[in-house]
This record gives sequence, C-alpha cells and structure tokens, in this order.
Amino acid sequence: MTMNERQTFLVAAVRILRAPYAIDRDFDYRIPEHMENRVSRGSLVSVPFGRSNRRETALCMAVREIGAAEATKGLKSIADTLPEAYDTDEEQFALCEFLSRHTLCTMGEAVYTVLPASVRRGHENIRYRRMISMPKKQNGAFLSFEEAEGAARLSGKVTPAQRRVLEAMARAGHPLKPEELCRRAEVSDSVLQNLLARGALLESKEEELRDPYADLRGTAEQPSPIVLTTAQKKAYESALALYERGGASAGLLFGVTGSGKTKVILKLIDRVLADSKSVIMMVPEIALTPQTVRIFYERYGERAAVVHSQLSEGERFDTWRRCSSGQVRIVIGTRSAVFAPMRDLGLIVIDEEHEHTYKSDRNPKYHARDIAAFRAGQRGFPVLFASATPSLESFYKAERGIYTLIPLRERFGGIPLPETEIIDMRAELQAGHRSPLSRRLLGALEETLARGEQAILFLNRRGYSTALQCKKCGEVPTCPHCSVSLTYHVGENSGLLCHSCGYRTEVPRACPACGSQTLSHVGFGTEKVEADLAAYLPNARILRMDADTTSTKGSFERILTAFREGEADILLGTQMVTKGHDFPRVSLVGVVSADTSLYAADFRAAERTFSLLTQVIGRAGRAGALGRAIVQSFTPHHELLELSCRQDYEAFYQRESALRRATDFPPFCDMVHLTLTSADETALTRCATTLLGHMVEEAQNKYADEPMTFYGPFEAPIYRENDRYRLNIIVKCKLNQRVRAFFSSLLSLTLEEKSVTASIDFAR
Repeated sequence: MTMNERQTFLVAAVRILRAPYAIDRDFDYRIPEHMENRVSRGSLVSVPFGRSNRRETALCMAVREIGAAEATKGLKSIADTLPEAYDTDEEQFALCEFLSRHTLCTMGEAVYTVLPASVRRGHENIRYRRMISMPKKQNGAFLSFEEAEGAARLSGKVTPAQRRVLEAMARAGHPLKPEELCRRAEVSDSVLQNLLARGALLESKEEELRDPYADLRGTAEQPSPIVLTTAQKKAYESALALYERGGASAGLLFGVTGSGKTKVILKLIDRVLADSKSVIMMVPEIALTPQTVRIFYERYGERAAVVHSQLSEGERFDTWRRCSSGQVRIVIGTRSAVFAPMRDLGLIVIDEEHEHTYKSDRNPKYHARDIAAFRAGQRGFPVLFASATPSLESFYKAERGIYTLIPLRERFGGIPLPETEIIDMRAELQAGHRSPLSRRLLGALEETLARGEQAILFLNRRGYSTALQCKKCGEVPTCPHCSVSLTYHVGENSGLLCHSCGYRTEVPRACPACGSQTLSHVGFGTEKVEADLAAYLPNARILRMDADTTSTKGSFERILTAFREGEADILLGTQMVTKGHDFPRVSLVGVVSADTSLYAADFRAAERTFSLLTQVIGRAGRAGALGRAIVQSFTPHHELLELSCRQDYEAFYQRESALRRATDFPPFCDMVHLTLTSADETALTRCATTLLGHMVEEAQNKYADEPMTFYGPFEAPIYRENDRYRLNIIVKCKLNQRVRAFFSSLLSLTLEEKSVTASIDFAR
C-alpha cells in the first residue's frame, strides 16, 4: 500500500536523551512502515534532531495514530532502532519516570542511570569466545576418539601431536577453549589449526559471561541450614511476618554490632528464594563487597551476581542481562544495584542503611532508599533496612510506626561489647609526645601483636599531612583550580595533591610567597600514621586501605583477603575499614582522631561521627575474646564520644532528635539545596541574587499556602572547584507535589546569565 493510499499512520512521542532540562519534553516522529512492529512505548530509537538533523538517541514515550493529512505536515521519521535488549519494560519505564519526577532530572539522565552504560553507544556489549569441539554424529552425540581419528585419516596422516589433541577432546566430552585444549594436549596452536582445516575438529562462537567473582561460587545444590539464636529467631520471625503479610512495607532491623544481622537476613532471603522470587541485597561500600560476595556466592552459586562501580562496563552489562532474563535471583551490590532489572522481585535489603553513600551526589541525585520504596510500592513487597546506627530519619519513622522496628540487642554468643578508653591528646602534647599515635595506643598495639592478634586503626584522612605551611609568612599552597589546600603525599603518589579535582604538583623547596625554606607539615593523614607505626613497631606487618591504595581493580579484595588470612597485623584505613567487616582475630581498634568529622559544617556531623565511631569500635572482639577500643580526641569529655563508646544509640537518638526538632532540621522538615555554578564569579553572584528574589516572590504569591524558608545565597563548602565557583541557596520546606512543581519551574527558567548552571538536590 502506498503512502497516498494509507488512511492512518503511527507517530511516536519521544524524549531526546541528551536534551537539557528546559527542553526535556515530547517530540513527535513518524514511525516508518517497516518499523511499526518494532517501535512501542519503552523502545530506544535514533532520530534526526534540530536544524542540522544530527542523530540523537531517544526514548519512545507513547505511540498514537494520526490521519494521512497530519502525517504530511513536515513530521520527521525515526531513522533507526537500538538493539531490542535495551528496550525498557514497563517496570523500568515507570522507574525512569519516577526518577525524573522525584529528583527533577531529565528523562535521559534517568534512562542512563537505569540502563547499562553501553546504551550510550547504542550497541550490545557482548563478548564471544572461540570454542573447539568434536564433530557430531547424526544422533547429536560427539564422535569418539577412534571415530574422530578415522575421519581425520581420510584427509591425510595423523601425527602424534594431532592424536593428543583428539584424545584430549574425547576425554573432555564437551567444547573447550583453544588455549585450554592446547594446554591439555601440550601442543601449539598450529596443530589445532591443521585439524580444524581438515574438518577433524569444529570451531564455534559462544557467548562469554564476564564475572570477576566466578571463582567464589559454591557448588552445593542445597545451602546449609541457618541456625539462629533465640534473639535472632525472634527478629527473623518479625521480618518474615512482614514478607508473608504481602504488600509494600518496611522494616528496620536494629541490631548492635556483632549481633548476627547477616544470619537473620540470609534466613529471610532463603525463604524469598524458595518462593521463586528474587532479591536485591545492598551494601554501602565496595570495600564490603568481597566479604558479602563470598558469603552469597558460596551459598547461592549461579543464582547470585554482583553490581558495583569498579566492575568493567562489560561485566555490568552481562550482569544486567542475566538479571533481566531471570538467570540471577539475587544481586549483591552498592547504590546502583537498586536499579537491577530483577524478575519477580520479592525483597530489597539495604544493609548499613545509615550510610551517606546510598545518596548520589551527581545527577540524578537520588537516594537508594527512595528507589527501593518506589519499587516495593509498585510490586508489593517489603524493604528491610539494617543497621546498628540507623539514620535519624529511619529511626524516627520506626518510632512513629511507619517502619516496623525489629530489635536485635544481644551480641552473638553473648560476647560483650568492647571495653573502650578515651585518650586526651592534649596531655600527649604537653608531655612532648607529638606522634598522632598516643603512648597508650602504641602500648596496646604492642600487647596485641605479642598475643598474635590483629588490630584496626581508623583515620578518616588520607595523605601524609593535611597541608604545608610557611613558618615565616604563614602561606599555605592551594590548588590553582579549587579553593582548597593541597595535601602532601609521599611514596608512589609523592607531591602535593588536590583531593577535590586531582591536580598534582611537586613539593616546593621554598615558600612560593616569601622564599623562606621553613616549610612545616600541618595535620596528618594515613600515610603519616603508617610511617609512625613502622618506626615504633618495626616488626609489625601493616596494610593501608584508603583511596590511594584501592584505586585499581580488585585492590579491595586483595587487601581484605590478605588481612583476613593473617598476612598483616594492622589494618590502617579511612572509613572503608569501619563497618560490616568481620575479622575474628581483631581484638583492638584504635580511632586515631575522633575529632576529624565532629566539627564539620554539616547538621549531620554528629550523626555521622557517632555512626563511624560506633561501627569501628564494634569491629573488636567479635570471636569471643574481649575486645578493646582506644579513642583519641582533643575533646575527650564530649558527650557524643561517651555515647559512642557505650554504643548507646537510643540515648544518642534522643539527644540529637531533640536538637533537630528545636532547630527545625530533618527529619522534622525537608531541605532542598539549589546550587548555582559558573566560571564567572561576578555573573554567578548577580544571577544568584536575582534568582533568590524571584524564588521569594513566587513563594509569597503562587505558593503562599506552602511554608518555605530561604537561606543564602552563600558559598559552597568548596567555593571554587575545577575553575567553577559555586553558590548555594537552601530552602526548608515540606516536600509534596506542589513544592516539587515550584522547583521544577526554577530549573526550566532561562537564567539571565548564560554561563550559570543550576542543579537541585532534595536532601534527605
């Protein structure tokens, strides 16, 4: 049928994935007749866009019919479709819409977050491998060695090396990789090629799944039963009741460190999998993944897979496809794992739910718990949060009955909490001891190592010293691109480094301002502590775990495995050593500086400090022997330190929530951060002032029924970053659909200053 004979045509409303927020809307394209069976809601297509008709990837939002007359009014046609594997199903499509609406990101940003990274290139990132096999008989069975040798003799002589190849293939009984076959037969590849050319062997192409953790998989068909203590059983029964009740719900598994929360979670996962449903198990740090992966891979074998940012693009793509096909029933991963396309999802577990790493700091600025709650609401299943130090928001919801509180107050086996001691570092300085490690901590380390036990030291600062400073004029070298001082590093990364943008330079021999050679170190980091440990304890085997030592693939696993297997005495690191790890031989924990995060310019500083200290103290004495913790501080009598040492979360919660209520901070209000950035400082200031005036006027008029309080504009904590200045405007409000519409209208504004960009973060 020609175009003139057709009465109706199909049109797709699409969203351009790279469109900015101001034009993130539907555009109509005619669907060519040969694509009509291929394009539907959720399809990814390629379209000509703009005056230059440049090719852009787009998401089909809807398909409708139009008449012939309307079809001839200059509508452009879809140019091509992307591989069908990238099409979003209804659940993924709804997830993209929610993410866009909830965080005010573009639909394209949502799609690129939900789908694998390779969707940006528009091709399937599949790896294939060569496989060698025996020819088959008519009944489908492989030829025997004698039959294969006989067939080979028809085309020439069979050498001893060729016989070994055929024998190796016959013994295997299944296809082998060429290199594996050559290894087994002890021949070169040329021998293999000769047999392939004669048809005595066959070559095929087989899809290869990439999984760096494949060697950890267990082989047991039935996982071993989990035996729970009385307290754990009670917690499990409460969690199970949530699951069996059906419908969307949330539980907070609130257990002290070492209480066996993981066993309760595994027992619940066993039940969910037994119902032929799938599970997402989330952990906050890549550093926690190896230990968790080993537990889950050994228990669930081929049904388990991993998602985190250090996997290659191909490894993530293979996991995504296996989840989508239903081969994987349980995914273990960090923040992005919440988007895994699991079939028949029946449970999401968010372990260490208080961790800030579950909140994305780049667009889309989502929180994993919001995504989990949305998916639970869509499909009707529970979300289980677990922590020894829950976020105030979560405990507040549990207190109000929105979450079901599932307490677990006893350490497994009745093991007591570690004995803690707070060291006054002011007294150390007065005594002339200037090392970051107090005499008391050094003595405890010596005793621990003498008993053949292990220790963990925590300091949430990397590098050797925080900065260099001229003793004569006070000059501190700063980053030329950011408003931060440069951190002094030694070893492989020696030099002055900006921890914000990555800028690096050589250490100056003299002060760049006055020429004086009296440069001194200010502050200290993990490298300095490592050097002091080596000087005071020369026989100690030390592993350092921070961003500098874990930048390469597999480095987390190597360090943690080495420490777990007793190849080191002391594990020194930043916050990645503080939570979730279970090292039976660790009897001592040292907190080198408890003050590092206590006085940060953030209303959550006390909460994060309490959580870090409580978690790291809980690493000691988990296998029966009494654990010890030594906490160093220049404010040793601070109430928060004493609460952390007692592991008294509920007392901390009462203290902190009363303060938050009095000052109107979350969870008693919502906070919205509007950030304006520009390379032009003058334009940024002018634009921020104008925009704030517009916001206040709109709030007083159109949104007068929605109480909002405005603060700013003021400089961001790092005012200049990567040569761009940043100003913040903070709004306290109660988020709802109308308030989100207010902020959406701000992002859609065409700012007077073209050099200024705006982003919004609904902080939780």
